[in-house]
Amino acid sequence: MRLLHTSDWHLGRSFHRESLHDAQRAFLDHLVAVVEAERVDAVLVAGDVYDRALPGLDAVALFDDVLHRLAALGVPTVFISGNHDSARRLGVGAGLIGRAGIHLRTDPGECAAPVLLADEHGPVAVYGLPYLEPTLVRERFGLERGGHAAVLGAAMDQVRADLAARPADTRAVVLAHAFVTGGAPSDSERDIAVGGVASVPAAVFDGVHYAALGHLHGCQTLAPHLRYSGSPLAYSFSEARQRKTMWLVDLAADGTVAAERIDCPQPRPLACLRGRLDELLTGEEYAPHEQSWVQATLTDPVRPAEPMEQLRRRFPHTLQLLFEPEESPAVPSQSYAARVSGRADLEIAEGFLRHVRPGAEPDPDELDWLREGFETVRETGDRKAELPR
Repeated sequence: MRLLHTSDWHLGRSFHRESLHDAQRAFLDHLVAVVEAERVDAVLVAGDVYDRALPGLDAVALFDDVLHRLAALGVPTVFISGNHDSARRLGVGAGLIGRAGIHLRTDPGECAAPVLLADEHGPVAVYGLPYLEPTLVRERFGLERGGHAAVLGAAMDQVRADLAARPADTRAVVLAHAFVTGGAPSDSERDIAVGGVASVPAAVFDGVHYAALGHLHGCQTLAPHLRYSGSPLAYSFSEARQRKTMWLVDLAADGTVAAERIDCPQPRPLACLRGRLDELLTGEEYAPHEQSWVQATLTDPVRPAEPMEQLRRRFPHTLQLLFEPEESPAVPSQSYAARVSGRADLEIAEGFLRHVRPGAEPDPDELDWLREGFETVRETGDRKAELPR
């Protein structure tokens, strides 16, 4: 059986305020084209369909469109809700939609109710485990305490129990949205540590032939049967070096897995540039990044004037600007009070200017303004002290 494994669409998300609507539409067009061209038997979407619990209308329209297109192809599709989704909203109409071959698994109570598929080699049971927030689902699984590992382990116990009651040649596929130990995170994933330790051991998924994982945005293989597809688009500059793909998975008659990565179209490459402003503006080595989305880290000892405006003349798609001066002063070991003890107010103010502008001394005009300001404050204080009480 040929499966297409994808996850973490985050429909409705932007990239540093740049709209990704057209890029997400292009990805969904690509997904449908792959399903047709590769003769995919079923599509697996492992959570975070939307970027937020209350998605915008444009995001909902994208989802609605791809549902209709997949249903028209007659290719069964299984979705689970992720930690970004509202499980109840995503699951509205699940029973009715399921008649069209689109299976929305958002209810923790249905973890052991598989979508049953079949090919010439026999049955395939696809179990959808939505994101399980420990504090919300412990009681449902009969647990008094425990975090992510406990609730996911309890859900998988139910899966294994159901599988044991099925014909011996049944192959098992699980969709789950979790942080599995050994996975490499990115900056764009929402922390799921609330409710206990975030990670779960890979052994939780023992007993199934393939686990289609979602949550981590980098495509990665933890074991031949245990894979993250990653997000189809980059959602942070920490993903600049990631290859964005889906997994095309062939599940053999004996349950062994062969998988191939299918590249996803990208709206624009990402580049993380670092150096002094003049180097970035003139260096030939940076020419290939002139049309990229750019994160620039400036190392100038003194913050340049209007750095973003200057960068955008060469790199018009600069989205993030960071400062890490090369000659930052050593962090003093004394407390602030100890460091300024016995120093005059003007001297302290001059030191503050040097601290916030490394390598730049206060100019004469700034010193005159400081003196004038301190004198005004002092005179005001003296006048108040002379008033009768």
